[in-house]
Amino acid sequence: MPFISSQKYNDYIKIILTKCGITRLVTVLDPITRREEKHRINEIGSSHMARRTFIANIYNKVPDPNVIGSMTGHVEGSRAFARYRTIEEDLKKSLVDIWG
Repeated sequence: MPFISSQKYNDYIKIILTKCGITRLVTVLDPITRREEKHRINEIGSSHMARRTFIANIYNKVPDPNVIGSMTGHVEGSRAFARYRTIEEDLKKSLVDIWG
């Protein structure tokens, strides 16, 4: 595969989001002012955002976080990797149903 610079890759992600009509408003934190700002997702999309989204979505489907960590290049026990995890209420309820 030909080499694509990181910036071109991110530019292409923005184009794909726009062409797919994925333009919802999202809240981001300005790194300098620490204030919340609203931006269209297709204007700020990046490879890092895509990676975080992939991890967050697959986390609810795969029972072993070590498999996901291995797939995404994180070492076991990575604190950075742990930030991707949010435990869904449905998952908690299904576990109660199994044992209840």
